[in-house]
Amino acid sequence: MSSDKPHGSGSVAPGDTSKRVGAEVVRERGGDPEAIREKLIDAIGAEFTTYYYYTNLRCFLAGEEDYKEITEDARLEDRAHFELVMPRVFELGGSLPNDIRDFADRASCPDAYLPDDPTPENILETLLEAERCAIRTWAEVCDMTRDCDPRTYDMAARIYNEEVDHEAWFIELLSRERDGEANPAGHFVRGEPGEAPYSTNNRMNDSA
Repeated sequence: MSSDKPHGSGSVAPGDTSKRVGAEVVRERGGDPEAIREKLIDAIGAEFTTYYYYTNLRCFLAGEEDYKEITEDARLEDRAHFELVMPRVFELGGSLPNDIRDFADRASCPDAYLPDDPTPENILETLLEAERCAIRTWAEVCDMTRDCDPRTYDMAARIYNEEVDHEAWFIELLSRERDGEANPAGHFVRGEPGEAPYSTNNRMNDSA
């Protein structure tokens, strides 16, 4: 490769596999790839555990089929968020915790436990607060990466968009269930469960 090309070389020597240009350019642009990587592990730990806890919460919405369906959309989209960002952890030189208990303990949001009194109202409130924690998490990732890491920023912004959708869904449902009030989210259905219109990226197969 000709050395007179402006981006033909840089801080990583040709053939060096111990460093990644995709991480070094983050540093050169003022970011901290190690800090971003660790923040991402915490964030997707929350997405992964939420996927698990939503499975349980959804089961206890039996008989409330509209609530179940919307919870299922949020559940599958949280899994999509984990799948979207997980490779970025490796791209930034990291890896997932080997022990899933360590991974769960690192999650940036509280566990979305089934309430002791699992009424639809109480379950919807749990779902709402879980989504609000996710919004705060991904907004922080956007702030960390906006000016230095366009790849992570793009992922975080797309997930943020879906988490804002999820909050609006559960505000609508909780308002009706608890307060008898109309507080529309302005949506009907996603399409296929887990559609993830913002965060789905490069499906590897039909199960992704």
